[in-house]
Amino acid sequence: MPIRTSGTEIKHLVIAWLAIAFAFTVLIKRWMPLGSGLNWLEIFVLSSVTVGSAFIFHELSHKFVAQRYGSWSEFRMEPFMLLLAVVFPFLGPFIFAAPGAVMIFNPYLTRGENGKISLAGPMMNVALAFLFLPLTFYSGMLKQIGEFGMMINAWLAVFNLIPISVLDGRKVLAWDRGVYGVALGIAIIVLMVSMIL
Repeated sequence: MPIRTSGTEIKHLVIAWLAIAFAFTVLIKRWMPLGSGLNWLEIFVLSSVTVGSAFIFHELSHKFVAQRYGSWSEFRMEPFMLLLAVVFPFLGPFIFAAPGAVMIFNPYLTRGENGKISLAGPMMNVALAFLFLPLTFYSGMLKQIGEFGMMINAWLAVFNLIPISVLDGRKVLAWDRGVYGVALGIAIIVLMVSMIL
């Protein structure tokens, strides 16, 4: 089935990707040890490849699975949240990054379909973490991209599986406790591996 998109969605994805990459560039350069050895452009590249891709592919995985179940689904950025993400790193060593979300409309989705749509995001982050893993065996910039990419994806997977509020974990748990437990266990293991590299 072909992926359905629009000019509006593509524009929102690009803006969100660049804003998140810029926000983490400022955070890393101003407040993290990693920033002391890299220039601004190098950190922006690192942030675009790691954090930017982690957020965007997380959201797109929701979109693709939702469309598979016949839903209308498109990403929409949240301008105010993007503004907060960009401003916070100038104020202190923290960031509030919620660039937007995939809007889904289908009144006939079942609990299982909702659970699978929600699970797709965190599992995409787990997959991306594994894709970054081989880079950790190199040196220099590639090693830094690998380590940071694996860590940020692992954190996103675990965080989004917390079963509260609008986070993915709530719908996954409501669908199938066994699947939820396995997914959370995998995400935690990947996070632990990322922390010892």
